[in-house]
Amino acid sequence: MDTVSLAKRRYTTKAYDAARKIPQATIDALLEQLRHSPSSVNSQPWHFVVADSAEGKARLAKATEGGFAYNTAKILDASHVIVFCTRTDMTEAHLDAVLEQEQADGRFRDQQARAGQDQTRRGYANLHRYDLKDLQHWMEKQTYLALGTALLGAAAHGLDATPIEGFDSKVMDAELGLREQGFSSVVVLSLGYRSEADFNAGLNKSRLPAKS
Repeated sequence: MDTVSLAKRRYTTKAYDAARKIPQATIDALLEQLRHSPSSVNSQPWHFVVADSAEGKARLAKATEGGFAYNTAKILDASHVIVFCTRTDMTEAHLDAVLEQEQADGRFRDQQARAGQDQTRRGYANLHRYDLKDLQHWMEKQTYLALGTALLGAAAHGLDATPIEGFDSKVMDAELGLREQGFSSVVVLSLGYRSEADFNAGLNKSRLPAKS
């Protein structure tokens, strides 16, 4: 797979063809790729909410009312929309769950390796919690790694995509009951097929030149 061509071809879609739906098999493959995104010390501090019905997308679009109304159609007309959420804390329960999953997946050759992985992950969490005091920011960085995985994956599947930060996270969190579950919304990703009205599709891509 030519990943450079994918990166050059993908762009931020500004308008979607509301009549076109992504095949379920394609969405399933993309979500499986998303689940395998990298994260620091395999912390996986994320949660993904997927909407594909008109009702579901309308709920998400409530977070764009008012100052972010320019993003409403990008949510309503897309085939699928993913809300990328980050944990509000690196809890003991989550740390234990990740460790147990690694054990079940055969990640440890012995108990010493298991203990070492647990200590390392907790060390990083405590570093960001107590010393650097940026635990939330650190966890959000991992969520953005997942966003990058999803964007390249979407391009590989021939999908158009729009990462959206222009929404009210408080409204989104309340609509989905996220904070009660220990999460907060960070970024939204619309997926589908561009409309002929998408002006951005015909514009040249622009990046600063590579430097030697």
